[in-house]
Amino acid sequence: MNVAKVSLREKLAQIADHWNPRIVGDVNDCAVKLVKFRGEFVWHHHENEDEMFLVVRGRFRMRLRDGDLEVGEGEMVIVPRGVEHMPVADEEVSVLLVEPRSTLNTGNLVNERTVAQPERI
Repeated sequence: MNVAKVSLREKLAQIADHWNPRIVGDVNDCAVKLVKFRGEFVWHHHENEDEMFLVVRGRFRMRLRDGDLEVGEGEMVIVPRGVEHMPVADEEVSVLLVEPRSTLNTGNLVNERTVAQPERI
C-alpha cells in the first residue's frame, strides 16, 4: 500500500498556466485535480459527471444560466451533471476538483482548451 501526503501549496507552485488541470491524486474512480483559473472559461456541461470545485486560494464566479454563484476561499460548489456552467475569475484562483477520471474539462465541447489527458504532478 502506498500512502503519501500531498502538499497543495507545493503542487500549486508547479502550475504556472491557467485552465490546465493537473492530477494530484485518486479517490476510488475519481481524480483529484488542481487547476488555476483566470478570466472566462467556456459555457459547457457534462452529460454523465458531477463536478466539485473547492477554492484553495482566491475566489471565482460560477456562472449558471439561472444566476451566478460567488465561491470564495474555503468554499465549494458541486455542479450536477447536465447543468450548463462557466467558471469566471477576475483574479487568479486556485481550485481543487474532484471528478470522475473520464471527465473532460470542457465537457460536451472539444476546443483548444480541452485537456484530454491531464498531466499527473
